[in-house]
Amino acid sequence: MSSETETSGTPRVPFSFELYPPRSVSSEEALHDTVRCLAAAGPDFLSVTYGAGGSTGGRSLDVLRFIRTQTDVEPLAHLTCVGNSYAGAATLIREFLDAGILSFLALRGDPPTGQTEDDLGDLESAAQLVQLIDRVQAERAPYEEAPVPGLPGAARVDPRRKVNIAVAAFPKGHPRATHRTQDVEALLAKQAAGATFAITQLFFHPDDYLAFVERARSAGVTIPILPGIMPITSPARLTRVLELTGEDLPSELAIALDVEPTAEGRREIGIEWAARLAREVVAGGAPGVHLYAFNQHETVLTVLAEAGILPALRH
Repeated sequence: MSSETETSGTPRVPFSFELYPPRSVSSEEALHDTVRCLAAAGPDFLSVTYGAGGSTGGRSLDVLRFIRTQTDVEPLAHLTCVGNSYAGAATLIREFLDAGILSFLALRGDPPTGQTEDDLGDLESAAQLVQLIDRVQAERAPYEEAPVPGLPGAARVDPRRKVNIAVAAFPKGHPRATHRTQDVEALLAKQAAGATFAITQLFFHPDDYLAFVERARSAGVTIPILPGIMPITSPARLTRVLELTGEDLPSELAIALDVEPTAEGRREIGIEWAARLAREVVAGGAPGVHLYAFNQHETVLTVLAEAGILPALRH
């Protein structure tokens, strides 16, 4: 994680954002504008989700290429076991590496609706996917060449940069976990496979994250664990998040969103909740924050401003 400081001498709190690929050509330019706005804030990386079974794979790569070529920010590609075989995933990893993508989030993923665990391919765990990413990169040349300006035919040879591989962590337990320590054990296995940092599933109270990190450290997890935070700005979004994650209903937030009559008021509630969460986990030792942007920049940048991580936005 970054150790830069601002000019005031206050330690810089690293932050990053998650985006998803555009669902249509018409929304592509709006996403490009969002990428530019988020990149201008100086995140450590911008991650782009990948649809199960490759449903948005091509568009994901297009967004990652745009981030890499049009901004100074590190692009991070999501990869899932679901919908991928070893061979298919290896091909995809090579395609990302050929495009200059050197950071990944390795996920097991959930079976698509109507499929069961038995319908999955031969990649069975995120730890296996971590190992495959490392293996595919290791098969490439250990150096990379770049042309030398003014010297036709000459090339500068540099050691090839090693990939960064993030994995998921589950502060409140994975919905499929069968015992309390399983999530820490899974994180240990991913670390042993070569993961370089973790990003948590959503949580709604700082103690959920801080207690999980304490358990993980006690068990031997040494990689950074970034808290994943989502501004929940409507009852519908909260319902959807709970369906996807299996988290318990955060009653205080749910009631506040339900009784607030205006969309702008609900947005402010969600921003303040996320900002307070970010402040408290950073105060508790989090190495940074990772925000789910929903392909909109203003809400997540306002969260960081209210958390004291970024200067206040100028409108």
